[in-house]
Amino acid sequence: MNLSKKSALSIGLALGSGSSRGWAHIGIIRALSEIGIEPDIVCGCSIGSIVGASYLAGNLDTLEDWVCSLTQTDVVKFLEFNPLLRGFVDATRLQSFFTKYICEENTQFRDLSRIFATVSTDLESGREIWFTKGQVLNSVWASISLPGLFPPIQSQGRWLVDGGLVNPVPVSICRALGADIVLAVNLNGDIVGKHFFKQKPNKKNKDDENVFLTFKKSVKNYSDSFFEKIKGKDNPPSLLDAISGSINITQDRITRSRMAGDPPDILLSPKLAHIGLLEFHRAKEAIQEGKDCVERMFPEIQYIMKL
Repeated sequence: MNLSKKSALSIGLALGSGSSRGWAHIGIIRALSEIGIEPDIVCGCSIGSIVGASYLAGNLDTLEDWVCSLTQTDVVKFLEFNPLLRGFVDATRLQSFFTKYICEENTQFRDLSRIFATVSTDLESGREIWFTKGQVLNSVWASISLPGLFPPIQSQGRWLVDGGLVNPVPVSICRALGADIVLAVNLNGDIVGKHFFKQKPNKKNKDDENVFLTFKKSVKNYSDSFFEKIKGKDNPPSLLDAISGSINITQDRITRSRMAGDPPDILLSPKLAHIGLLEFHRAKEAIQEGKDCVERMFPEIQYIMKL
């Protein structure tokens, strides 16, 4: 199916938060393009800001090639553990990734091919902060700074953290910027509780497993309960499972509340419960599910868009 857009209405695409599940955004953008839908406005939260910025900077092909080549070893190299640090992510390595696969360091919002915005959270007031001008990468940093993984980002006298805490699927920003029709991607629609019953992972590369175990060992030196369930009759979840589950619940409830008050015209909810919070190396699965999601929703898209 290769249909062209017949509507003159402005189209907004809201790319939601969801950590490693966010690579599904790439598949969704690809599938929408195949049926003739090119958004005029793109708004991203957290991982959605990464994919959205790369897309509008003309680097989506490069980003997709790289994420599809990721191994667990590559993912672990982005992590570092030190109890004195404010996060788990190696900021220097991540900055290098940003400039190579998203956009150049000094790229401004006005340099992008279409209207773009990101959302972050003011750590002191709890207010959502919108970025629509200035340096793109600064806004991406602020939007993805999930507490525990990233340190807060200072901007204009405020400490900012992940936008998913207040507006996980930024439909409202698309509307405020002039979108007549909003397509929203919710990565959190089926995740609550599901990560406790994940499918068995694919067979690991031996080198991948060794690197992961090295990182795991360094974490366990600080806290044995980070990865492993505590032994006993009624085993509680590990610390990582508890953190993941808490983030899933928070994002799901906030998403439901925000979209109840400002629903999108088309809601795309890829099925991604089988992909864990930090399983960025499973990009191929996420991207394919993004494409499949658009295909499943095509009748609704066709009806709303009058294709």
